[in-house]
This record gives sequence, C-alpha cells and structure tokens, in this order.
Amino acid sequence: MNKKVTMRELVGARIVLAVCIAVYYWCWARNDWHNYYTTITNAVAAFAICFFVFLASRERKYKKEVTDELAIVNLRRCDSICLKIALTVIVCIGFLCAILRLTVTTEVIGYMLMGLLVCISVIRTILFCIMDTKGV
Repeated sequence: MNKKVTMRELVGARIVLAVCIAVYYWCWARNDWHNYYTTITNAVAAFAICFFVFLASRERKYKKEVTDELAIVNLRRCDSICLKIALTVIVCIGFLCAILRLTVTTEVIGYMLMGLLVCISVIRTILFCIMDTKGV
C-alpha cells in the first residue's frame, strides 16, 4: 500500500521531534537523578532516531511526488508567522532574565525555551492546517 505523503503529515511530525527534544532536556536538567532516567533518555533517543529516519524516508518520497505549490506557500507563511512569535518570546525571555537576574535559573530558562519549541511546533501545525484547509 503506497500511501501518498502529505505536507500536513510532514509538518505535524515536527511536533513529535520537538517533544522528544523537550523530554530529553527534562531528563538532563533534573536536579535529582534516578537510574531509570538513563533508560528514559536512551529510549527517547532511540525513538527519535528511528522517527527521524522514518521521517527522512517520507520526505524523500514526498519530493518525488507532484509538489503542491499552494501548500509550500502556506508553509512559508506559517514559518514567517512562527518566526515572529518565537523572536518575540525569546526577547521577552531575555528581558525577563535581565530583570530577574538572580531569581531565574538557567534551568528555568531552558524549560521556557523547550516550552517555546513545543508550542511553536504545535502553532505551526495548526496554522498550516487552517491555511491549507481554507486554501489561503
């Protein structure tokens, strides 16, 4: 069964990779360490590598198919919007760190950045699906 690869599938898959990165960060940024964290990090890393290989094969197949020009334009619009959102949040995080110099730890900053990564992936997927559905 040759299922056609859609741009939605490829965009949505980025959420999985962002969550893997955030979980991996969570394991490494913990103040306490339990032996099972090693198992979690290894499992997440193995899953992410396998998923990345699967995603690369899907992208290779997508590039061989007829390209949807409207979807590509919509994805570029979504990327532009998400870049503006990300830059705004990063600047806010930077000023927050400057203002709360001693109360915001690097661990908290890392959590904010990982949260931004996951949120931007979700926002990008939602925006793309809305734009793709409406044919904007």
